[in-house]
Amino acid sequence: QVQLVESGGGLVQAGGSLRLSCAASGSIFSIRAMGWYRQAPGQQRELVATITSSDSTNYADSVKGRFTISRDNAKKTVYLQMNSLKSEDTAVYYCNADVAYNRGAVYYTDLYWGQGTQVTVSS
Repeated sequence: QVQLVESGGGLVQAGGSLRLSCAASGSIFSIRAMGWYRQAPGQQRELVATITSSDSTNYADSVKGRFTISRDNAKKTVYLQMNSLKSEDTAVYYCNADVAYNRGAVYYTDLYWGQGTQVTVSS
């Protein structure tokens, strides 16, 4: 089993910063892409940022220049540094990871999600 545990959410004033972390644990052979998504009340879950195993990144237009995604492969952890936060960034933030694992000689890949962490930006 693979688990993703997020941390770092909270309440911050507009213009402030937060750093989210998401640590993966369990029977992991390797982690390919990792990402952050968010879901505001009454809205669909949307992509925030992704990062590949070779550190290629992709960002939603709404966060470009303000958010930075990074990863520490040794710690199996992905981070999201969020600066210049706006009230519209308020949402539950979820991380995901495309994980490869093996059962004996057979390898599988699955997409796993964390439980989410609340980010609230007050204006």
